[in-house]
Amino acid sequence: MSRARVIILIAGAAALTAPAARADYAVLRSGARIHITGYEESNGRITLNFQGGSAQIDANDLVSVEPEDQFQSVAQAPPPETGPFDDLIHAAALKNGLDEKLIRHVIAEESNFNPRAVSRKRAQGLMQLLPETAARYAVADVFDPAQNIEAGARYLKDLLVRYSGNLTLALAAYNAGPDVVDHYAGIPPFPETQKYVSRITASLAQDNAKN
Repeated sequence: MSRARVIILIAGAAALTAPAARADYAVLRSGARIHITGYEESNGRITLNFQGGSAQIDANDLVSVEPEDQFQSVAQAPPPETGPFDDLIHAAALKNGLDEKLIRHVIAEESNFNPRAVSRKRAQGLMQLLPETAARYAVADVFDPAQNIEAGARYLKDLLVRYSGNLTLALAAYNAGPDVVDHYAGIPPFPETQKYVSRITASLAQDNAKN
């Protein structure tokens, strides 16, 4: 029996005994986490069902099925103009030529401003850096707010360069991974990623409307 089939059988059994309100996420080898309502395997392919559609992946690309991550905020959610770590956000934005509000909204979505946040896919800190991303940007202490914000801002900037300044694609890649965005040649059809991009771009639009 394949590893992916064992994972599906275990996850399916857990779903039968879990509360109805539990949210399940399919964790992919790329690091993406997809909020799913169901899944099935056939001929080495797995169909992931989610609200509004479905997508097929190779069975080997499914790592596990996990409940939703929820991070506790270290403070009340900040208004767009001010909040925790303002000096560090300002410095990272200035160094990387980014909008401070963009970094702030990404942090709000990623960790709810909790510098000790760790997800089930091992993303860490304020901007939820995966270990390989932290290593790429030479982060010595991923839980140090200054290092985490600087590396996250550099990664955002690199994604914007990769996608020729297209903010929605850069945000989608930050959430789901650039390989997934490239595979779908756009924002992938995953509700989690689509909502992530929509929330951040809508918040930025609201900020700009106030100015």
